[in-house]
Amino acid sequence: MRVLALETATLAGSAALLDGDRVVGTSLLDIELTHSERLMAMVDRLLVDCGWSVSRLEGLAVSIGPGSFTGLRIGVATAKGLALALGLPVASVPTLDALAANLPFASIPVCPLIDARKGEVYLALYEWSGDRMERRSDYLALAPRAAVKLLTPPVIVLGDGIEACRPFFAERGPGIRIASSPAGTPSAAVVGRLGHAMLESGKIVDADALVPMYLRPSEAELRARRG
Repeated sequence: MRVLALETATLAGSAALLDGDRVVGTSLLDIELTHSERLMAMVDRLLVDCGWSVSRLEGLAVSIGPGSFTGLRIGVATAKGLALALGLPVASVPTLDALAANLPFASIPVCPLIDARKGEVYLALYEWSGDRMERRSDYLALAPRAAVKLLTPPVIVLGDGIEACRPFFAERGPGIRIASSPAGTPSAAVVGRLGHAMLESGKIVDADALVPMYLRPSEAELRARRG
């Protein structure tokens, strides 16, 4: 199955093309441009560079969050538009799942941490089991100290939420291991691999029902509640 994957949960937005499990091409930009300015241009260039046309696509995979509210809206809206226009099935991939999958075969638990701003981080706990990362907790949005209290060393942490949590790691002893920065960046290629497996197994989301996973209200929603 030929799949286009999109990842826009953080500043480091990316796109990837996969033919089955094989990554045919990928593009990542970690720069100060909004995803609305660069995402479709990135996809168009990737298709040209790989010699594909949109008519060759057989499915879509998109990172649904948690992450940047604006970035997720753009990624999900783009996937939804393409799915409706091209009649393609969509796999919705939680961003924390994709981030944890950057560390296959880890012998100890893994905890991706995404900076949620507003004094919080997004996280979930995972363990490698058989041939995949299995999630062992809910998806959570917590203050950094509360997030670190959930960690039982030894554990590997990764992601851009590490800096917010770093002052509290010493409280849990020496067993917290920090993954290298490349592993801490969400990857459209990994989103594509997870999405491909979901599409192949029939775990498809109707385009009209495709929505981001936010975990908490947006600032606009909070303002509306305050009147």
